[in-house]
Amino acid sequence: MNKPLRRIAIFCGLLVLTLLIRDNWLQYVKADSLKDDPKNRRVLIARYATPRGDIIVGGNPITGHTETTSGDFKFKRTYKNGAMWAPVTGFVSQAYGANQLESIQDGILSGTDDRLFFRNTLDMITGKEKEGGNVVTTLNAAAQKAAYNGLKKQGGKGAVAAIEPSTGKILALASFPSYDPSTIAGGGESDAAAWKKLDKKNNPDDPMLNRALREVYPPGSTFKVVTAAAALENGLYTTADEKTKSPDPWVMEGTTTKLPNEGNIPCENATLRVALQFSCNTVFGKIGSDLGNDKMLEEAKKFGFTEEQFTPTRTSASVFSDDMNPSQTALSSIGQFNTAATPLQMAMVASAVANNGTLMKPYMVDELQTHNLDALEKTDPEELSQPLTPENAQILQSMMETVVEDGTGKNARIDGVKVGGKTGTAQHGVENSENPYAWFISYAKLSDNSSPVAVAVVIEDDNAVRDDISGGGLAAPIAKSVMEAVIDSKK
Repeated sequence: MNKPLRRIAIFCGLLVLTLLIRDNWLQYVKADSLKDDPKNRRVLIARYATPRGDIIVGGNPITGHTETTSGDFKFKRTYKNGAMWAPVTGFVSQAYGANQLESIQDGILSGTDDRLFFRNTLDMITGKEKEGGNVVTTLNAAAQKAAYNGLKKQGGKGAVAAIEPSTGKILALASFPSYDPSTIAGGGESDAAAWKKLDKKNNPDDPMLNRALREVYPPGSTFKVVTAAAALENGLYTTADEKTKSPDPWVMEGTTTKLPNEGNIPCENATLRVALQFSCNTVFGKIGSDLGNDKMLEEAKKFGFTEEQFTPTRTSASVFSDDMNPSQTALSSIGQFNTAATPLQMAMVASAVANNGTLMKPYMVDELQTHNLDALEKTDPEELSQPLTPENAQILQSMMETVVEDGTGKNARIDGVKVGGKTGTAQHGVENSENPYAWFISYAKLSDNSSPVAVAVVIEDDNAVRDDISGGGLAAPIAKSVMEAVIDSKK
């Protein structure tokens, strides 16, 4: 071969090699990023070319699909009672992406998860249309309905979280106001208009905010349950009925400021039981100050504070600060100052007490399935921590049951059922100028001593008369209805 031909051959060989390298780079190195590129319309077209799997509650789908009449996308998502279930499902939209379970379990629901490869291959061979798998939740439909309808009837903003104490299964997760994910599932003009109305910039009620998982509120006096647990676990007090060393008035350490109680209540040297029954700020503020920031923070962390939870939807981390002085620790120990919690977090507190001191990891996905209902993955209950010994948990149960039987939580009483609870009215705003939040946390125990449900309810009502706002008045009736729904469903 002469020299010019040899050069041309080498040059052509280099071109072929370059093309091969480029081809392999695109197919293997860049494949995932190209597949996930939002500008790759082919992926989106393929995603909506087949029916999406369902999210299941109690054996019934709360999602569905419908065929579109125009555009490139053949199917779009539909939702049953969408506003009620939005905090669980989230949304999936042809125009705006997805969030919550729709996003986290997208591979299963869309049929692209690698675990569905064998099933999808068989369907291709037999000519059957590819379908997504199902996500089976732990939710209780009756409890969710009671929670959502209770919030809706109340009319303000708020949230409910309910847990099965023995397993950590989430039974209800409601947020109000809410939205119907069906209205934004497509990509048309009506979907764009609905999306614009839901945007927080245009809607101060922020209906897309998952208040049960993502909003943190000052928990007010419901946090006194954590403080009581800290007192028992650290041996500051060993029974519910011994007198505490709690003067009334009590001047917070390092200050000249008296910590006030609400009204004329028997708080001077009150027992833990009486202090929880009447919600004595002086008793629990002094407990926090006596124990100190480190011990209070340690106990709060055992209940789940300072850490995000993954249910698998991510929750905001609840707050109990470190590096606080004694007076700040005292205020934090009665649910004020910087202390803040999600409704799920406070349901976890009630759940741990009900479960004899063991806190189970909260979760809302029970099983992942193929579209033929074959199990792909099952969630096993998992212990998260041990905030209380069984003995101390039972002491705290007796205290919380006194709150419902003879204290501020009477609106949560259920005939034939032991109910433990704690009310809370949490101040907020500059110099507490805004309407307080109404809280109630509780659990139910049956005659066999099992506890099927623990609940947390928070109500924000900007329009209510300030003096009418209380956890016992606004939040406890909702908690009662949720507990009754779970109990009735087990009969």
